[in-house]
Amino acid sequence: MEMMHKTCDGFLEELASKAPAPGGGGAAALVGAVGAALGHMVGCLTAGKPKYAAVEADILALNEQAAALRLRLQSLVEADAAAFTPLARAYGIPKDDPARPAVMAKALEEAAAVPLEIMAACAEAIALLEGYEAKGSVLAVSDAGCGALFCRAALEAAGLNVTVNTRLMADRTRAAALDGRAAALLEEYVPRAEAVYSRVRARLGGN
Repeated sequence: MEMMHKTCDGFLEELASKAPAPGGGGAAALVGAVGAALGHMVGCLTAGKPKYAAVEADILALNEQAAALRLRLQSLVEADAAAFTPLARAYGIPKDDPARPAVMAKALEEAAAVPLEIMAACAEAIALLEGYEAKGSVLAVSDAGCGALFCRAALEAAGLNVTVNTRLMADRTRAAALDGRAAALLEEYVPRAEAVYSRVRARLGGN
């Protein structure tokens, strides 16, 4: 967990540098983890309150899932950095080296797989935030909306990191399959995140 052991300042300094990692994928995973954590916070501010006794079991279940998702997304910050290292090495192989195509294919597959997993985790977090918005404390509903926005941004950002790798794959059938999975997640969960935000805005008296 080297990346996640950095201070916020340290992580951002490295992100802003020319170091190969962290990059967009790792940043997306971290933003998704922040979104999941915001949802969990809503749950913690709801659980144990007599006013919300009827949804206590639901909130506790959401909290358990949100805690697991946050840890999963944190681990994906590390996984994204680890996946990019062999790809960076593969780019350095001379183009006339007969081993290059196979090495590149494997590295691109791994580099696309991690952001796709980040997308799936962010989609799950958006689903949880729907529950937090609907059942959580009204005093923390804005945080559910913030979490949905963070997870939407992370979902879309991770999608770009899928595409930047699949576009270079020689196996276009495999690339199309990965792109299709990413597109399906975007098609379903971006509108769901937007809907959470819109409901929160309406509840807060916004336009």
